[in-house]
Amino acid sequence: MQIRCTQADHRNQQIIGFCIDSTCPNQRPYCHYCLPQHGQHLDKLTYFELFHEWIQKRIINAQNVQKNVQECKLSLDYLLNQLIPYLNFNIQQFQEIGISKIDNMIKGLCQLEGCEEILFKQLKQFIEQIKQIIDQILKNIKNQANQKVKCNQQFQKFDLKQSILEQPQNESTFKANSNQFTFELMKQNSIKVDNYCNAFAFNKDQSIVLAGYSKDIKVFENQQGKLNQVQLLSKHTYDVLTLNFMKKTNNFVSGSRDQSIIIWQVIGNNQWNCQQILNGHSYAIFCLLLNNTDDLIISGSVDKKIKFWMKQNQWICQQTISHHTDCIYSLSLNEQQNKLISCSLDSQILIIEQSKLDKQWIVTQKIKVDQYGCRLCFINDNLFTFQPFCKDQMYIYEMDTNNKQYNKIKEIELKCDSCDCDCLFPQQYIKSKCLLVNKNGNNLNLMRKQQNGDFIIQQSIEFGSHALYGQLSDDGEYLITWDKGSKEIQIRKCKDQ
Repeated sequence: MQIRCTQADHRNQQIIGFCIDSTCPNQRPYCHYCLPQHGQHLDKLTYFELFHEWIQKRIINAQNVQKNVQECKLSLDYLLNQLIPYLNFNIQQFQEIGISKIDNMIKGLCQLEGCEEILFKQLKQFIEQIKQIIDQILKNIKNQANQKVKCNQQFQKFDLKQSILEQPQNESTFKANSNQFTFELMKQNSIKVDNYCNAFAFNKDQSIVLAGYSKDIKVFENQQGKLNQVQLLSKHTYDVLTLNFMKKTNNFVSGSRDQSIIIWQVIGNNQWNCQQILNGHSYAIFCLLLNNTDDLIISGSVDKKIKFWMKQNQWICQQTISHHTDCIYSLSLNEQQNKLISCSLDSQILIIEQSKLDKQWIVTQKIKVDQYGCRLCFINDNLFTFQPFCKDQMYIYEMDTNNKQYNKIKEIELKCDSCDCDCLFPQQYIKSKCLLVNKNGNNLNLMRKQQNGDFIIQQSIEFGSHALYGQLSDDGEYLITWDKGSKEIQIRKCKDQ
């Protein structure tokens, strides 16, 4: 299909390329008659055949900026992890360190204090400039919504069948089939919480809810969606990022930015104490799993390592996998509990299988993805989902029965509404309800798996902030969240329609 120039006196000539000079005031798509308007920057003209390549370069540049920002954040996290332990030091401990080390530390902190004002001022200016540029780009893209729809119709390999209905509190419900459901906000049960709540967990009968409240853990009794706090646990020294109840008991496990994993043992009357602290990672714990028999913990960290902790008399680290080259964001076990998948900032998905002979875990496949992702989830032994960072699509991977390798088979359209996200709030699949929970940017997408393998969005809740964390109860009845916009712990209850 040929595109014709619309400028007067250009005789409806065919468009042959486009101008990429950022200062050019003229029309960017050009024909032969347009060339004199671009005479001062002919080196900035390129052919339409190279448009895809040019867009790809822009994407790579944006990803590089994003990765640099992530690396800056990791450096600051590392600095904080090194400094925070000194808050708890007493005079005797400082004597043990030695005066020379204290002298070097104070010199370094003085240097940090000296550049603090300049650094923060420049960072603020850079951030504001980046926001303005991104806002302008998004505005331009939004103004071209009709063109985007046409492109989607031409290039998408799937048919979007959902219709969108407006709901209170900016919620959207995507009608899919007769088995429709929606999660309704129990507004009267919301709890105002100013500090970040990065992690939540329900126990096996939904009677207890945990909330990571900054570096503390709040323990609530759940009485039909109404939460009553019964204990505050304060063993971690930095933000709690993961919480997981065990399957057979009310013991639970927490992972933190302080690099530690804590096993919490129930001692009766809905009270818990610290049973064991696992130290082995050198950076924050971003993701953690328990197997169905409560004798294996798998942890992923900013230190690029996956660790396998086995329960004997005590929990000990039995194996470490170091195949990722950047921080690990998400882990998921399959139904048979013999396959593990992981995703990382290095834009790889690892397939890790347990050997039948020696029970060791072995990397059997590395999948290179076009965009790194923050969350993934096994649906069954042969199928898993993967959410690329802030893309409006979720990827579906299926195992080839011939070579036992996983391949991407489709993309599912969904909502994001943000240019930022993080890895907390893992994907979760409830098999009894065929229900997948997938956070993406500002949106929480609740999807139902169909018999043909498709995923239909039945509800998408827009929170207005990517700082959104939560968990679904194992029976799929209650959804708990905290978001930066409302600064509330909110409870939603599933209602079939």
